[in-house]
Amino acid sequence: MKKILALLALAGVANFAAAADVVGNAKAAENKIAMCVGCHGIVGYKATFPEIFLVPKIGGQSAKYIESALKAYQKGDRKNPSMRGIAGGLSDQDIADIAAYYSQQK
Repeated sequence: MKKILALLALAGVANFAAAADVVGNAKAAENKIAMCVGCHGIVGYKATFPEIFLVPKIGGQSAKYIESALKAYQKGDRKNPSMRGIAGGLSDQDIADIAAYYSQQK
C-alpha cells in the first residue's frame, strides 16, 4: 500500500511540474486560431450570441491575460457560451500557444 501511495504522489508531482512547464509557441498557434479569427480578427465585429456585444480586440494583449481569460471561460468563471465551448476544447498547451501568438500581434 505504501508503494502505491508513493507512486501516486510522484505522479501528482510529475503532472504539476508538466503543467508548470508549459511554454507558449506562437508559430504552433497558427494552426490553432481558426476559431478565434472569425470574431477577434475583424475590427469592430459585433457578435449576436448570446446577446449583441462588441467582440474585444485580443491582438497585443499580454499572454498572461489571454491565458487567464481562456481558463476562466473553461471553468465558467467568465460567462459566454460561445467562448466557454471554444475554450473548453483547448489544452493547456493550446492556450499557451494562442496566448503567445496574440500577444505578439498589433
